[in-house]
Amino acid sequence: MYAIIETAGKQYKVEEGSVVNIEKTNNKPGDIIELNNILLLVNGEKVEIGRPYIDKGTILAEVKRHFKAKKIIVFKKRRRKGYKKTQGHRHQYTAVKIKEIKKV
Repeated sequence: MYAIIETAGKQYKVEEGSVVNIEKTNNKPGDIIELNNILLLVNGEKVEIGRPYIDKGTILAEVKRHFKAKKIIVFKKRRRKGYKKTQGHRHQYTAVKIKEIKKV
């Protein structure tokens, strides 16, 4: 059984027991969160497609940790103008472990 969920404008394929890195949330590590935006639910041969979301479906996930991704370097330059600018950015993520996928 697996599902496609949407959180913070991004879509993820999740299965029970898998760990997914989603956009940073304000929950503490160890908290159980509920993800309700289920776009697709596949259980063996049975496929349910939400329009846009599946009603009465929920996914329980445990917050494992918060972390920053690898640094991204942004470099801008104008040739022959003497202009160079370097910036860096580290995106913040939350690792969540999928505990249960249930359809009520």
